[in-house]
Amino acid sequence: HCTGCQRMSASAFSLSAAIPTPGFEVTKGEPVIGGLRGAPHHFFCPYCMSWMFTRMEGMDEFVNLRVTMLDDPSWFTPFIETWTSEKLPWATTPAVHGFPRLPPMEAYAGLIGEYLSSTA
Repeated sequence: HCTGCQRMSASAFSLSAAIPTPGFEVTKGEPVIGGLRGAPHHFFCPYCMSWMFTRMEGMDEFVNLRVTMLDDPSWFTPFIETWTSEKLPWATTPAVHGFPRLPPMEAYAGLIGEYLSSTA
């Protein structure tokens, strides 16, 4: 089963990172598609059915990886918070940006550039 299964219990948060597709590889096991089976494709651990990563149609350059799948996710700090329209009033993150749903497509280039300059 997946490395992160024990760390992926129910929560107020779903922490993920956009990983460039060329740098992403499943090295063990065979994830299965779950959920509605339409676009986007959400891949799950076949053992515990925890969501592992998503491949978004039209955003082929990135894979949306659950950070809890990493051996050491402690280095990761949220930069963008999405779906804030549905969050509980007391749930907060240190994210620099928040969006009621997803950022508009035209905002991604600027957000990526800002993130890269903040980590340099």
